[in-house]
Amino acid sequence: MKLKRHLPHIDLIDHYQFVTFRTHESIDPFLKRISEENISTSLKQYKADQYLDRSLHGAYLNSEVLQWLKAFLIEQNGTLYDLVALSIMPNHVHLLFRQKEPIDVTIKKIKAVSAIAINKMLGRSGIFWEKGYFDKGIRDQNHFDTVYRYIAYNAVKADLADATERFYSVYE
Repeated sequence: MKLKRHLPHIDLIDHYQFVTFRTHESIDPFLKRISEENISTSLKQYKADQYLDRSLHGAYLNSEVLQWLKAFLIEQNGTLYDLVALSIMPNHVHLLFRQKEPIDVTIKKIKAVSAIAINKMLGRSGIFWEKGYFDKGIRDQNHFDTVYRYIAYNAVKADLADATERFYSVYE
């Protein structure tokens, strides 16, 4: 018997959150298999991120799209959230922010507006973002620092030529 654990999300206004969401086409059979493994959510996320950093599936977040999405996410600072850092990889996005409204509302607004704009830029239609997202409430300063470093060096670690363009932080 396979037992699934569904832990409650920390969804508190003024709480720091680490959020990851992916393009719809980045979810391939390998990632679907990971999602069905009987391992912790954190380990699933780690395995998925390691894979996505090298995968070309759904890798639309480059060039003009990258620049537009980065500007859009920064523009939401102070309205949807208090942005700390972001990293836009070719097929997924990492955000670290302090909530200003419920997290599902925040992510829904980001995805809805950006999907329409990005599809238009790419001359495509249909689903752009994966339905779900991964969120992790920041527990303490050590956790905050770990997540920040992960976001800051994600594109560098993946050896992307445009790594500096993919990262933003209020601290730099």
